[in-house]
Amino acid sequence: MTEPRPIQTLPGGDTSLTAHERVYRGLRARVMYGLIAPGAAMTLRGIAAEYGVSTTPAREAVRRLVAEGALKLSASGRVSTPELTNERIEELASLRALLEPELASRALPRAHVALIDRMQAINNVIDEMIVKGDAAGYVRTNLEFHRTLYLRAQAPAMLGLIETVWLQSGPTMRALYERLQRRQAAENHRKIIAALRAGDNPGLRLAVRMDVTQGLRMLAG
Repeated sequence: MTEPRPIQTLPGGDTSLTAHERVYRGLRARVMYGLIAPGAAMTLRGIAAEYGVSTTPAREAVRRLVAEGALKLSASGRVSTPELTNERIEELASLRALLEPELASRALPRAHVALIDRMQAINNVIDEMIVKGDAAGYVRTNLEFHRTLYLRAQAPAMLGLIETVWLQSGPTMRALYERLQRRQAAENHRKIIAALRAGDNPGLRLAVRMDVTQGLRMLAG
């Protein structure tokens, strides 16, 4: 089984990719990081022009993202990101609460000192994003923090599932951080790092569960 694809790809990346794959990866990253607002409208022609491709690869990329629940495509060719209902937010929060503590738990035996130091460095960047009020940067580095740990779980199927949840909730999470301007995620990250250093599996699972559900459920409330 192959490892889930990276989530860091942005427009203007690897020129060796096919046109379809380049558009797909670029749009996927923008949605996941909340760079496209909930309900924002686009067109296939506009997407094609932005990436310098014909409408065919743009349509193929959009259809893949529609299948992943990241975009909606109307019969007229209007493309938009979903606006999540409270019920959908609760569902995604529940999925994260189930999957992410398990990924963290599986990663714990392989969480060497260099990995934990790397996560600490990422969390320092998250603190900087909070100070700057950079919501998009916050979302991006928050996902990097979690993915850095979950890759050590060596559970690519579970990681692929949780990346789909991140993808569907990206625009909504960006809107949440802009609105609330709170610090809970970074504080929970410090608890995650402390649990990793202590080899505390129950504490790690609890800290991850609190971190991944808190934001979405505040938005639903």
